[in-house]
Amino acid sequence: MPQFLTTPRNRAPGLDVEPCQKGGPNSTPETPRTTTDAACSDDEKKRHLDVAAASSTTDGSDAEQPPVAPAPLDDPDIFPDGGIQAWTVVFGAWCAIFCTFGVGHSIGVFQKYYVTEALSQYPASAVSWVTGVMLWTLNFTPFGFAYDKYGPRWILIGGTITYVFGMMMTSLATEYYQFFLAQSIVAGVGAGAAATVSMSSVISWFDRRRATAFGVMMSGSSVGGIVLPIMIPKLIERIGFPWAMRVVGLLFLFMLSISCLTIRSRLPPRPRPFVWKEYAMGLREPAMAATVAAMFLIYWGMFLPYNFVILQAEAQGMSPDLVIYVLPIMHGVNILGRIIPGIMADKFGRYNIMICITLIGAVFCLGLWIPGNNNAAIIVFAVAFGFCAGGFTGLAPTLIAQISDIRQIGIRNGTAFAVQSFGALTGSPIASAIVDSRGGDYLGLKLFCGLAILSASVVFVMARFVQVGLKWKKV
Repeated sequence: MPQFLTTPRNRAPGLDVEPCQKGGPNSTPETPRTTTDAACSDDEKKRHLDVAAASSTTDGSDAEQPPVAPAPLDDPDIFPDGGIQAWTVVFGAWCAIFCTFGVGHSIGVFQKYYVTEALSQYPASAVSWVTGVMLWTLNFTPFGFAYDKYGPRWILIGGTITYVFGMMMTSLATEYYQFFLAQSIVAGVGAGAAATVSMSSVISWFDRRRATAFGVMMSGSSVGGIVLPIMIPKLIERIGFPWAMRVVGLLFLFMLSISCLTIRSRLPPRPRPFVWKEYAMGLREPAMAATVAAMFLIYWGMFLPYNFVILQAEAQGMSPDLVIYVLPIMHGVNILGRIIPGIMADKFGRYNIMICITLIGAVFCLGLWIPGNNNAAIIVFAVAFGFCAGGFTGLAPTLIAQISDIRQIGIRNGTAFAVQSFGALTGSPIASAIVDSRGGDYLGLKLFCGLAILSASVVFVMARFVQVGLKWKKV
């Protein structure tokens, strides 16, 4: 009978079957092969050799490891961090952000037109509610849960139709309540739907390079903030406000159609019952609660320069030919503010960079905007604050993603945006009331803006502290 060699060094780890031999230890080359020997086919020998090679590789030899199967694309713990699909989603989201937050950052154009033309019979504090509520609905709309449950496609299509319809209705408005319903409510809700699912979709594709990707995507609002404040007044001057809004609405329809075709989530939807309290559950976590509170403070003050710098510049005597370019200047630098802090945040830590950028922004508000009383000072402030504001809005959602389960990113982002939306809602009316109470002087408004952002930097320090204490490390 042939025998099998059972020397341990030839046994493949984890296998109970021995490698086949032609004969026992006493066999000679002339020993004929038996039926048992023939049972060890060439395929079986090859299999044993392959396993032995793998075993020797484990022991440190130079044999090649067998190829490892790639992880599935929908694994929530594995992020592509690039590739054609991921960057196509970023491009589609860029188009959506241009149309939504681009208008949000150009809101001063509407504020100026309503105060001086369409709603001039109302005080500035009352007019501020039209633009303030639009910013609130843009940020508040609770589509995060719907995104987690159904994915982005139908929410984005519905948001596009609603947003464009609201802009068209704004073109027909003549009374205060009509502007409020069309622009603040209908257009704001549609814009919020499109923006929310766009940002959540991008987050699902990136991890290590998330802040960079988010900065690229959010630069769409900066480009919108350059184009729209120049485009809308010129259109109003040439073809009137109604047709200006229709042209803008058609432009948004085209760009949002691109978004509908390119944006998709990497993770499949997870249908489950809707539970309102899930929006508040994350706020029980100290890091989440502190981060969301800081975002509220940022939005309390951040939109004030965008809303009032044009009016303040005109009050200080800046010529109409120059004042129209103040907002585009802010947004031109804002593009760099979206991208550069994002790259630095991926390298040095997102909380670390956010603390630095908010502190610098507060210093510019308190140390440059307040004493500045000429054209040069206003333009320098627009450049400096525009860069910092780009960092605020580009980094904030990446902080939420960093402390969240990616499978709950829609609802967690929805919670954060809902809370910060109240900052956007109340900031402008409070600032308008301060200006009215001081007889048109903007000092109180500037103090309110600077102190709100300074407070945000302090709360971000608290959010970092509850995660790592006072250790200097990448957070």
